[in-house]
Amino acid sequence: MRAAIETGQPLILFRKEVANYYTPVMPVYVVDDYPEERTFVVALDEAFRYMGDVRDLSEPQREYARRLAKQRLHQPAFRTRVLLAYETRCAVCSLRHGSLLDAAHIVPDGDPLGTPTTPNGLALCKIHHAAYDHDMLGVTPDYEVRIDLEVLEEIDGPMLEHGIQAMHGRRLELPRKPADRPSRDLLAWRWERFTAGAREVR
Repeated sequence: MRAAIETGQPLILFRKEVANYYTPVMPVYVVDDYPEERTFVVALDEAFRYMGDVRDLSEPQREYARRLAKQRLHQPAFRTRVLLAYETRCAVCSLRHGSLLDAAHIVPDGDPLGTPTTPNGLALCKIHHAAYDHDMLGVTPDYEVRIDLEVLEEIDGPMLEHGIQAMHGRRLELPRKPADRPSRDLLAWRWERFTAGAREVR
């Protein structure tokens, strides 16, 4: 680690999410060494290599560091934990191709309630994630999928018919562990937003 400070060589940080699962974060830079505390300071961005003692950062620098940590650490970790909880399966349609799955926030991460925790997440395929984010698809606090009436009545190709409209009334595929299941309170918060924007919900 000390050699990485001297050479400026970037490293890959493997962050342990759950037993036997790690999320790679790269590149990272070792920027300081506190031997008395037996710790190293790792920067998530090359810009932090030249800022001196990280304990003396200005407030704008700290805010940038927090945003960067959220983007580089929390979001990949959130995805890993959510996909593991749902056994790499879309909660709406059961698609099992990991490269086509996202970890969707129930309450958006910009909101104070939008924490990157498994109860605030749903494993969704790309199409259902986009439909959820655009309030075409909603989830009740009782884990039932509902489609906006305007979308239900629309006539289009097979993707709309089978991929979205056919999901109306389905129950979510939930994680096995109760602690990983979506929070009913957070779903209620999101459901209220969905119904407020929907023309009508059946």
